[in-house]
Amino acid sequence: MCYTKFMKNKLERIEPLNKTVLRITAPSWAELLLGQLTSMADLMMVGSLGAWAIAGVGLSVQPKFLLMAVFIALNAGTTALVSRFKGMGDRDSARLVLRQAILLNLAAGVLFAVVGYVLSPTLIGFMGPEDDAAYQAGVTYLQIQMLGFPLLAVTGAVTAALRGAGNTRAAMVYNLLANGVNLIGNFLLIEGRFGFPRMGIAGASLSTVLGQTAALIVAFVILLRKKNYVYFKSGDNWKPDHDIIVRMTRVGFPAMLEQFIIRAGFIMYFKVVASLGTVALATHHICMSVFALSFVNGEAFGIAAASLMGQSLGAGKPDRAMEYARRARRMGMMVSLFIGVAFFFCGKYIIWLYNRDPEIIRMGTDIFRLMAVIMPFQGSSVIISGALRGAGDTRATSMIMLVSVLIVRPLAAYILVFAVPWGLMGAWAAILTDQLLRSGLTLWRLKSGKWKEIRV
Repeated sequence: MCYTKFMKNKLERIEPLNKTVLRITAPSWAELLLGQLTSMADLMMVGSLGAWAIAGVGLSVQPKFLLMAVFIALNAGTTALVSRFKGMGDRDSARLVLRQAILLNLAAGVLFAVVGYVLSPTLIGFMGPEDDAAYQAGVTYLQIQMLGFPLLAVTGAVTAALRGAGNTRAAMVYNLLANGVNLIGNFLLIEGRFGFPRMGIAGASLSTVLGQTAALIVAFVILLRKKNYVYFKSGDNWKPDHDIIVRMTRVGFPAMLEQFIIRAGFIMYFKVVASLGTVALATHHICMSVFALSFVNGEAFGIAAASLMGQSLGAGKPDRAMEYARRARRMGMMVSLFIGVAFFFCGKYIIWLYNRDPEIIRMGTDIFRLMAVIMPFQGSSVIISGALRGAGDTRATSMIMLVSVLIVRPLAAYILVFAVPWGLMGAWAAILTDQLLRSGLTLWRLKSGKWKEIRV
């Protein structure tokens, strides 16, 4: 009788926490999943142009994310502050953070759009393309992406604030709209249908920018509704606020350092892969496109962990914050295991949707099996990193990235690709090495409890 009562009380404590995690995770998971599926469909459409087009898009990914590092970092500070203020019940300060984030992201977006457009040929050339067709495709794709950079930056600020307030549903709505516009644009502009010009790789990139434009418009419409925790109203002060900016950058600077570390490490790693040739590079980018589904899962649960950690700490409940992080990790890893099993058995058929080159299918099928092993560790590290950022512990995540991404992954890739040599499979074995280390270090940091002492 006593045992039954104990278990009932325990379940009553567990279920509300699980439901809260899932309530915030579900819209983000749907948004990110459909966004990644759109990205995959985007690449499949580009793949119809040839392996050179897939390689060209792949060449543009890391330079673009390198340029995005500043406003990704600002968004980490935005989420942390909004969630803390909501936990404290200070709605006006949360709304002020939203406005400051928009101003800072707009300035950063315009600056880096100009820099990125001008330096696109240099950045793509630095990535080490093996043929001129892939190089030209990469330059074209990246330059058009830079035109939409300010739009992407401002939308990111809005998304970060909404997620900090626990409102992941609104971000889901406008990002799904962006995905729809992107796919329609791809259908019309890549091959030239219904009287639209055949733009090829340029059409694929322009479609992404059009989707970002639609997302920003809808995001601002959503913020005009006062039912949201953060919103716009007439008479809002849009002048820079020194105190808020300092607090945002105090959290964001380590996150910015982390982003630069990640991109520097990824670029070093990518150059090793690019040296294997256009077919290997196309295979790698296809596999990375699908592998991102594991990151989507981890990021969705990480968003929930970040929001709930920040709100719990703002309310003075660190033990509750820890419990939210544990539950998010546990549920996220279960989903990662399920996805990994599907990839292990279905990899060949997924690759066939992108490109039917027998060599790409052969190499990609082997990589998919290794990918299935990597996924649970990837999910764990992404979720815990999100939780730590929500607590404002961005310095620790930066140091972990420094070791795993900037040192371990490129070094392991070089050794396993050339010295062993395992070729492209060696590059993916390096990812497994990186993820094993990173998942262990992030879990150790979470269990240490040092994040409970951080002030934002």
